[in-house]
Amino acid sequence: MRRALLVILTLVLSGLYGTANAACPDILNHAPRKLHSEQTLDLCQYSGKVILAVNTASQCGYTPQFKGLEALYQRYKDEGLVVLGFPSDDFRQEFGNEEKTAGVCYINYGVTFPVFATSKVKGNGANPVFVVLNEAKGAPSWNFNKYLISKDGAVLEHFPAQTKPDDTALIDAIERAINAAQ
Repeated sequence: MRRALLVILTLVLSGLYGTANAACPDILNHAPRKLHSEQTLDLCQYSGKVILAVNTASQCGYTPQFKGLEALYQRYKDEGLVVLGFPSDDFRQEFGNEEKTAGVCYINYGVTFPVFATSKVKGNGANPVFVVLNEAKGAPSWNFNKYLISKDGAVLEHFPAQTKPDDTALIDAIERAINAAQ
């Protein structure tokens, strides 16, 4: 018994046992807090899916894109797409109150895709997902930038705020990513 415990301890310390997140890409190896909640969401559960990460804001001229993002999510979620919303006040267009932000997302626009607590998406203090996105494709210059992430966690493309969720180029890129072998 004692020898078995020593073997298990050695394996754990060497990283060969108990590494449930070993296959999780670095960009997803985080558990941000959900919007207007104390719960966190382990992003590793989306490993193997195509991800559209979007920096959002509730008081922006692009805020109606929530409707299109939700439609995109509903259209492709069964094929392996997940949309992840990251509210940010980096451009001074997000409420300081998460209850108000949640109301815009969930009540006004009927969002069902995961949305996280307000965080920075550029510069020092950017949330870990956006640190990777910024390094790979550049920081967002405004709200509602869209970053497409492959099934294996590679950052594929960056679409600026003015790219609507029903834009042909965005849809084509999503479909290519969904149909790509992993």
